[in-house]
Amino acid sequence: MTDRKDMTLTSSGFYVSQEAPIHAADPVPTPTAPAPDILRCAYMELVVTDLAASRAFYVDVLDLVVTEEDENTVYLRSIEEFIHHNLVLRQGPVAAVAAFSYRVRTPEDLDRAVAFYEELGCEMRRNTEGFTKGIGDSVRVVDPLGFPYEFFHDVEHVERLAWRYDLYTPGALVRLDHFNQVTPDVPRAVNFMQSLGFRVTEDIQDEAGTVYAAWMRRKPTVHDTAMTGGDGPRMHHVAFSTHEKHNILAICDKLGALRRSDAIERGPGRHGVSNAFYLYLRDPDGHRVEIYTQDYYTGDPDNPVVTWDVHDNQRRDWWGNPVVPSWYTEASLVLDLDGNPQPVVARTDESEMAVTIGADGFSYTRPDEKAEELPSWKQGEYKLGHQL
Repeated sequence: MTDRKDMTLTSSGFYVSQEAPIHAADPVPTPTAPAPDILRCAYMELVVTDLAASRAFYVDVLDLVVTEEDENTVYLRSIEEFIHHNLVLRQGPVAAVAAFSYRVRTPEDLDRAVAFYEELGCEMRRNTEGFTKGIGDSVRVVDPLGFPYEFFHDVEHVERLAWRYDLYTPGALVRLDHFNQVTPDVPRAVNFMQSLGFRVTEDIQDEAGTVYAAWMRRKPTVHDTAMTGGDGPRMHHVAFSTHEKHNILAICDKLGALRRSDAIERGPGRHGVSNAFYLYLRDPDGHRVEIYTQDYYTGDPDNPVVTWDVHDNQRRDWWGNPVVPSWYTEASLVLDLDGNPQPVVARTDESEMAVTIGADGFSYTRPDEKAEELPSWKQGEYKLGHQL
């Protein structure tokens, strides 16, 4: 939490402050060993239960490029990527996430990752040949939060297709942008990620300082990952960028034309948090995919942290549209290093859905405006009974 007296309220309705460590009641000890120098989120390995159906969704509908495939695995990349893949689809018995994978700056950073996580006593494995095709020496670890992470440097280069305009489609996905993770204790998770070198860009809090979610980055955008409060560890979504918002609208039109509009869970819309235009989809296994564009630069060392009030109904959607309950409650399992689903721990702090959708919840567009002062067509939009 950050004390509101140290924040400045902006004309846009959110608070800004300089970044400080997030305080946790039960923090993960910070290792004395230096953290690896992480460049960016690079790929996700997803386990899917029907590889053909998943391939059709990601390739035929979302137009990701197939780098390589065999009977059990499909390696996919976005238009502007030059490393082997951004997404791995692997056939398996349980739909889950096998790895959140980050590229590090140098081969020596893998040694740093080993020392960093060994000091924490984490389960860890190293494979000099890589855990997936196209990736060299890699370290996989189950971190103190229960998430399976991978760090790597050496990669196989492939053709960057940014200039192949003959291959572009109206909804072309150009970059992997970020992950979003669900964890029961957001302050503990954020505090640990800060020890790993991540910088906080935005968060959601209430007046008591309860942290409901936080966005963190290594590359100079709003985030490489976010921590969302809920039962976890689970994966909320993986996000790919388009060049412009009309590309997202084209994806919606395509899904409608294919009679696959049921894949649209939420949006399109514009977030308050991150200022990005968004669309949330669900793949055949229910894994959530965000299509995302037009966030902002965060690379300066004094980049201000944006804090949103949990009751501001423009934080999640700048136009004030309600969030569907599934977006708060449903997420993908994550695996341990042997491929077993990690146990899910319940969140004990209040949930964001409970305080904004529940029977006693309320929201506002302007902070000095009471819920009953909203127009009739906006009153109670966050309450389940009104949605029904």
